Amino acid sequence: MITLRNITLRRGTKVVLDDASVTLQPGEKVGLVGRNGAGKSSLFALLTDRLHSDKGDVEIPRQWAVGEVAQNMPETEIPATEFVLEGDTRLMAARAALQKAEDEDDGHAIAEAHGLLMDAGAFDAPARAQALLMGLGFKGAQVDAPVNSFSGGWRMRLQLARALMCPADLMLLDEPTNHLDLDALVWLEAWLQRYEGTLIIISHDREFLDAITKVTLHLDEAKLHRYGGNYTAFEAMRAERMVLQQAAFDKQQDRMAHLQKFIDRFKAKASKAKQAQSRVKALERMERLAPVLTSADFSFSFREPLNLPNPMLMFDEVAVGYLTPDAPEGDQKVIVRGIDRSVLAGQRFGILGANGQGKSTLVKTIARMQPSLGGTITEGKGLSIGYFAQQEMDVLRPDEGPLEHMVRLAKEVSPSAREQELRDFLGQFRFVGEMVNQAVGSLSGGEKARLVLAMLVWQRPNLLLLDEPTNHLDLQTREALSMALNEFEGTVMLVSHDRALLREVCDEFWLVAEGKVAPFDGDLDDYQRWLLEQSKEAAKLAREQAKRDAAAAAGGKSVAAAPTPVAAPVAPAPASAPVKREDRKASGQARQRVAEQTRPLRKEMEQIDARLKALHAERDKLEAELATGTLPPAQIVDAGKRLKAISDEAEEKELRWLELSEQVDALQTAS
Repeated sequence: MITLRNITLRRGTKVVLDDASVTLQPGEKVGLVGRNGAGKSSLFALLTDRLHSDKGDVEIPRQWAVGEVAQNMPETEIPATEFVLEGDTRLMAARAALQKAEDEDDGHAIAEAHGLLMDAGAFDAPARAQALLMGLGFKGAQVDAPVNSFSGGWRMRLQLARALMCPADLMLLDEPTNHLDLDALVWLEAWLQRYEGTLIIISHDREFLDAITKVTLHLDEAKLHRYGGNYTAFEAMRAERMVLQQAAFDKQQDRMAHLQKFIDRFKAKASKAKQAQSRVKALERMERLAPVLTSADFSFSFREPLNLPNPMLMFDEVAVGYLTPDAPEGDQKVIVRGIDRSVLAGQRFGILGANGQGKSTLVKTIARMQPSLGGTITEGKGLSIGYFAQQEMDVLRPDEGPLEHMVRLAKEVSPSAREQELRDFLGQFRFVGEMVNQAVGSLSGGEKARLVLAMLVWQRPNLLLLDEPTNHLDLQTREALSMALNEFEGTVMLVSHDRALLREVCDEFWLVAEGKVAPFDGDLDDYQRWLLEQSKEAAKLAREQAKRDAAAAAGGKSVAAAPTPVAAPVAPAPASAPVKREDRKASGQARQRVAEQTRPLRKEMEQIDARLKALHAERDKLEAELATGTLPPAQIVDAGKRLKAISDEAEEKELRWLELSEQVDALQTAS
C-alpha cells in the first residue's frame, strides 16, 4: 500500500503539493493526470526519494522494488540486449553473488548463487529482453547493436525496455508513449495490462489511459483527488463534482451576502445590535468554500483554404527513400516504390505501418522536404501544403523567437501583416508578453508544437501533412487539434500513434508495408488485433530459440539455430472489398459539396458565438457591479432591465445556433 499523508512539497517558491493525502492499494493501475507544470513529475521524484516533502509522510513498503524510466541518454558500447538485461535487478544481484563466490572459491556460495540465477530466470532472460526490444520496434541485428549507435528516440526506447525488465512491485512511467509509434504503443498497452504490480502512469493519451488504468489521480491546485475509474470515467465524475462544488459555492455566497446585508443595515441600531452581532459571529465561523477554478480552455481553427484543387496530388510509379550516408554520390536507399495513388480534395487519410516502413519518408517527400527517387508526383494547381514535422526543429530555427518566425512567414504569405497583428495572433496560441521573443531552442516540447500549429494556421493550407503532431501536446491541446481538423475543409494526411485522434479525424487509411502503399480496408481495431497477434508470435519464437540455446549449453551439443526472431511483416489488409478509385473520387467530391453548402451556416454560427461571448461578458460585468451593493437605485433598475434584455437575446441566439447546427448535421448525414 502507498500512503501519502498531509504532504506539502515546495519546488523553490512554488507549492507543488499542499496538505495532500491519498492511498493507493497494491496492484492498482493508476493514471496520474493534471495540467502541464502541475507537478506530476515532482510527485514521481517524491515517490522515488529523489525529493523529500516539507511536511507529511510518504509510506511505501520497504521491500518493494521500484522501476522507472531513466531520463538520461545512455552512452555505452555494450549491446542493446545486455543493456536491457541490466534492468533486471534480481538477475544482476545473482550474477554479482556468483562472481564474488567464484573469486573467493567458495563452493557453497557458488551453489547458492546458481540457485539465485535459476530463481531469477537467468537462462531465458536474454530471450525476454529481446522480446521487449522487438515489441518496442527493434529489428533483427539491432537487438545486439551497441547502445551508442542508436539515436536519442531509440535510446529512450532502450531505457523503457530496461525499466520493463525490472521485476518491480511499483512501476512509474512518465509519458512512456512519446517516442513510440502505434505498433509499439499497442504492444506496450498489452504488456502493461498483464503487469501484476502497482502501476502509476503519466500520459496524455486518453485511449492508452482508458485501456490500462482503473484509478485516476488528479493533481490540481496542489491537491490530489482520487477517482475510481479510467480517464473517461474521471472526466464525467469531475464534471459532476465541479457542478456540485460551484452550486455549493454560489449558495454560500448568497448566504454570506444576506448576512452581510443584515449586518450593514442594522449594526448601528441599538434594538438590532444583538442580532447583528450574532450574524457577524456566524459569518466568521462559516468555512469558506473555494470557487471552481479551471485552466483556460485552448481552442483554434484553421482558416478557410483559398482554393481546393481536385485532385490535389497524383502519384505515378513514385519511389521514396533517401541517399545512403557516407556512400558514393547517387547511391539511393529506396524504402517504398510503385506508389500509384491519388489524393482528392476533402479526404482524410490516416497512414499506418510498422516503424521503419517509410511513413515519415513518404510524408517528407510529399512536403517537398526531400526529392522522390523515381516516378512523378503531379500537384494540383494552387496546392498549398502545411507540414507538421515529427521533429519540430526540422521546421523551426532554434535561435529565433516565435515572433521572428511569424514575421518571416508573414512576408511570404501575407505581406500586409503588422507586428501587433502577429503578436495578437501568437497570443491565441498562448505566446504572450516577452515569450514571443524567447529563443525557440529554449521552449518546451509543447510550446514548440503550438508554434508549429500557429504557423500552419497562418499559411491557410489546403493540404495538411501531420507527422506525429501530438507527441508533446497535453490532452486539452490534443482535443483542440481534433476539433480544428474536423472543421478543416481541406485534405488531411495524418501519421500518429494517438488512436483517439485517428478515430476522430480519419475516415480512410493507407498502409505502408513491404515497400508498398495500399488502402487498408479495416479500422484501427482490426489493425490492433493483428499487431497483438504478431507480437505474441515473435515472443513465442524468442522463447523457442532460448530453449534451444539452453539445451545446447547444458548438453554441450551443437544445436541448429533457429533464425533470429524479427518483427513479422505488417498485416495485410483484412479481406473486405477494396474501395474503388471511382468511389473514393465520388466521396471526395461529395465532401467538397457539403463543405460549400455548410460554409455560410458555419460562418453564421461563428458570428453567433462571438455575439454570445460579448453578451456573457456584459452580463458578468453587470452582475459584478450589482454584487458590490454600491449602485444608486436608478442604476440598479437600469441594470436589471439590461440583464433581462441580455438573457432574452442570448436565448434567441442559442436557439438559432441549434437550428444551424441541426442543418449542418443534416447536410453531412445526407452526404
